Amino acid sequence: MRKILVVNSKGGCGKTTIATNLAVALAARGDDVALADADRQKSSLAWVKRRPENLAAIEALNWSKAEAIGGKNKQLDAIVIDGPGGLKSEHAKTLIAEASDIVVPVLASAFDWNATLKFLDDISDIKRVRKGKADIHVVANRINKRSTQVGDLERTLADRGFPLLCRISDRVLYARHAAAGTGVFDYSDSRSYEIRGQWHPLLQAVDS
Repeated sequence: MRKILVVNSKGGCGKTTIATNLAVALAARGDDVALADADRQKSSLAWVKRRPENLAAIEALNWSKAEAIGGKNKQLDAIVIDGPGGLKSEHAKTLIAEASDIVVPVLASAFDWNATLKFLDDISDIKRVRKGKADIHVVANRINKRSTQVGDLERTLADRGFPLLCRISDRVLYARHAAAGTGVFDYSDSRSYEIRGQWHPLLQAVDS
């Protein structure tokens, strides 16, 4: 079973958007998927409650308390974990101990990527990551195509040994899906189709 942790110590990077749409992408292709919410705000749990019954099922797990983390016996193909904001080192170790993949969303802003680089350095020192038991995937999120900082972000990350895996654009469609309990992989309309291509590198990475 794959356990995919979406996390960053920097708040406001859109990790819940990444987590919910990643869970949808896996469920829509037939995987048995759970979405574990490790954030006290429980945004992912609320999203699952809004999810229409006619769409691919996604089970909700409440991991907002440390003692609940990992408490899942049912056989699943994947658990996507929406990590908490302001993640502290001990909590990070507990969640990373459950993860086979760590997805780190980052915005194209110097304020955000400086904090993210420190976080990446910190989690890279955790034993499980050092031994290659959990892979780190850095995703540029909420990207404006007119932004001149995306290239700077990509070069900065590469220089520190964290190559950018993919770029997820900033679209109103994500907010609409969030409100409806849905994701871009639930539908085959032209707008969703265009966006889905941006996710393929991430889906390939968590499948490998």
